[in-house]
Amino acid sequence: MTRRQLLQLTPAALSAARQAGRISGYEIRQARVPFHERVREAWLSSWKNQKRDQSDYVLTFVTLKTDTGLTGLAESKLPRERTEALLKSMQGRPVEDFLHDDNIRGLLIAVYDIAAQAAGVPLAKLLSPNARDYVTPVWWSQCFAPSVMASEARLGASLGYRIHKVKARPWEDPIAQAAAICAAVPANYRVWVDANSTWQTVEKTLTVTRELAKFKNYFAIESPIPRENRDGYRALKGKLPLKISEHVDAFANSGELADWVREGLLEAWIAGAPKLGRYTRDLAAQAAAAKVPIWIEHSIDNGIADVFQAHQSAAYPSIEYVISVTNVLADDLMREPFTVRDGRYYLPKKPGLGVSLDYDAIERYRLA
Repeated sequence: MTRRQLLQLTPAALSAARQAGRISGYEIRQARVPFHERVREAWLSSWKNQKRDQSDYVLTFVTLKTDTGLTGLAESKLPRERTEALLKSMQGRPVEDFLHDDNIRGLLIAVYDIAAQAAGVPLAKLLSPNARDYVTPVWWSQCFAPSVMASEARLGASLGYRIHKVKARPWEDPIAQAAAICAAVPANYRVWVDANSTWQTVEKTLTVTRELAKFKNYFAIESPIPRENRDGYRALKGKLPLKISEHVDAFANSGELADWVREGLLEAWIAGAPKLGRYTRDLAAQAAAAKVPIWIEHSIDNGIADVFQAHQSAAYPSIEYVISVTNVLADDLMREPFTVRDGRYYLPKKPGLGVSLDYDAIERYRLA
């Protein structure tokens, strides 16, 4: 699909949004979801080493209502006060006013949900009539000790995942982690490692990557050196036995991304900014033109956002993988399980998002 074809999808979505009517009300629920007990201590230890103090995720769920009787679900990705201020400003306005409006952050999920219901199609089909019916989800691990990495990889494989993103940090040996993981999983279970710039230099990146490449399950590295060091990426080009990827959100809307593309410095783009509408659509078009896949992780911490991310990614063929951390949280707060079969998550076929919140679970984790 070309950039021009992607950009031409907007009128169809606008037409559906016009049928949805005006926004007439909303409900807000907040939950504080802790890390799953199986990884809680390991995660807290890892984040202590990163000087980060966080033991849970605070989530702001919204039910958006229209005067035509439709309701949409969202997780706002904003504090409650900012969420409520935005919702108040949206009252009485047509749903179509907010289609592709990245400024409303996660509330856009509910807008899309409503528009797709109005059109009578799954959300992915609203964005593209040629949307895939599945995406490839990614199992995810913070930087854990090798034994925990192995048990998490084994669990991911048993649940149907075939791709696993792992974090590398200076306090754990990435080679020992790789050995433990690869001893625990089948040959078709593939791993990429995210260093978040902690390898620092070209020399260390080459050394570590060559060692990791000895493990046949490993196929990619992410952010080995600071992205500001483009000369370093130039030095790495063509010398690595694994694919190299980097976050592009910092320069996606500038001419800098075109420079990276022209020089062929990346074999995949990581998109993690919580911009869910026009930004992702346009980035997908750029990736299609550049013939570079996107590995996306903008909706990572709850089931509603997880399923939305899957719908949006299925609509754009340049998005190859979808990344989430819900597997390491105590609950994804959904009625329907996020089931993966042989590496694929098949999208719900009902109109809209096609899923529902588990309000009993939200009540259990309700933020007082």
